[in-house]
Amino acid sequence: MQQVATHLMRAYARQPVTFARGSGARLWDEQGVEYLDAIAGVAVTSLGHGHPEIAAAIAEQAGLLMHTSNVFRVEWQERLGQRLCALAGMEKAFFCNSGAEANEAALKLARLHGHRRQVAQPQIVVMENGFHGRTLATLSATGNPAKQQGFEPLLPGFLRVPYDDIAAVRQLAEQRDDIVAVLLEPVQGEGGIRVAGADYLRDLRALCDRHGWLLMLDEIQAGMGRTGAWFGHQHAGIAPDVMTLAKALGNGFPIGACLARGPAADLFSPGQHGSTFGGNPLACRVACTVLDIMARDGMPQRAAALGQRLLAGLRRALEGHPRVVAVRGQGLMAGVELDRNCQELVGRALAEQRLLITVTRERTIRLLPPLVCDEAQIDEIVARLARLLSGDSAQAITPSKAAGPVAAGQTETRT
Repeated sequence: MQQVATHLMRAYARQPVTFARGSGARLWDEQGVEYLDAIAGVAVTSLGHGHPEIAAAIAEQAGLLMHTSNVFRVEWQERLGQRLCALAGMEKAFFCNSGAEANEAALKLARLHGHRRQVAQPQIVVMENGFHGRTLATLSATGNPAKQQGFEPLLPGFLRVPYDDIAAVRQLAEQRDDIVAVLLEPVQGEGGIRVAGADYLRDLRALCDRHGWLLMLDEIQAGMGRTGAWFGHQHAGIAPDVMTLAKALGNGFPIGACLARGPAADLFSPGQHGSTFGGNPLACRVACTVLDIMARDGMPQRAAALGQRLLAGLRRALEGHPRVVAVRGQGLMAGVELDRNCQELVGRALAEQRLLITVTRERTIRLLPPLVCDEAQIDEIVARLARLLSGDSAQAITPSKAAGPVAAGQTETRT
C-alpha cells in the first residue's frame, strides 16, 4: 500500500488500496489480495458486489435508453414510484441522484408547508449528532460541528435538540409557534449507530399530528432492509409525512428518492423543484431490479436474523474488553464504541485483517455488511474485528490471492 500522486481534490482521507473487482461480500485489490467487506460501500452495496442480475439490467437498459429528461414521461420512474410508495405507505415520489439531494427536496417541502400555513420564517427541528448531507442546506441541518466548520454562515431555520429526547421537542413546541417539521434518522449512522426508541418515534408522530408539523425521516442509511424491516421507522409502527432514500436503493448506481404522503405529497407544483438526471430510465430500472431481488430473497428478514447473529457475536467476543464502552445496533447496522479515538483502526483493519470497516464520531467502529453475507462471513467479521482489537499483530491475516468469481450472485450492551 503506497501513496501515489493524484490530481483529485483532498476531499477524502483515502486508504492506499485500490479494489479491482468484487463478488458478494468479497473484494480483491489490484494485486489479487482478497478482503472481507463489512461496510458495503457505506450501506450502499447491500446486495453485494458484482450481482449478475443488476449488471444485466444495467447493460440491457444502457443499450436501450439511458436518459430523456423529465420533460417527458418515464415509464421506469412511474413503476419505481408506485412500488416504493406501496412499500412505505406513501403517495408520491420525487427522484434525484443522491441522499443529500433527497434531503434537500424534503427541506423544501417543509418550507413550502410552513409558508402555506402563513409561517414567515419556518423552523425545522433537527437532532444533535444527526447527518443529512454536505450541501449547504443539509449541512446546516446536520448536527456535527466538525463537518460544518469552515462553511459558515450556515443557513438559518433549524432548531437542534438531543436525539431520542421527546421532552426536549415538547419544550420547543411550548416555546415556539414557527416550527413546521421535524427531521431525523431512525438510526443515526454517522452519529455512532444510535437507535431511536420506538416509543420516542411514536411520541414524535403524535406531537407532529397535534401541531400540524411534518414528520420527515431520513432513511438513507437505515432504509432498504438494513435494520430488519424495509424502513427503520417501521419497527415503531408509524408512518412519516416525508421520507428520504438513497444508498442501497441503487446498490451502487446513483439514485435518491423523496417520498411524501398527505398534504406534503401535493406541495410541489411544476417548476418549484427538479433534477436533470433524477429518475432517468437507467437509474430507475436498476432500483426496480434491486426491489425485485430484495423482495424475492427476503432481504429485510435476512438482515434481522444476521443482525442478531452479528450483535450477539460481537458481545461474546468483546465481553470484558477494557476499551469497549458499548456494542449497539439494529439489524445489520452495528457499532462498537471504544473509550478513545480509534480512527487509525480503519487502516489497520485493512492491513492486518483484510477487513473493511469505518469509524464514526471518532470512537465508534461502524459495521454495515452486505445483506447477502452468509453466517460464516458474519462470524468471520466478528473474529477479525476481535483480533484487531486484541492488538495481537501475530494474528494478522496472511494475504490470500485465491481466485474467486468475478460476479456472484435494537439493543445496546455495555461492557
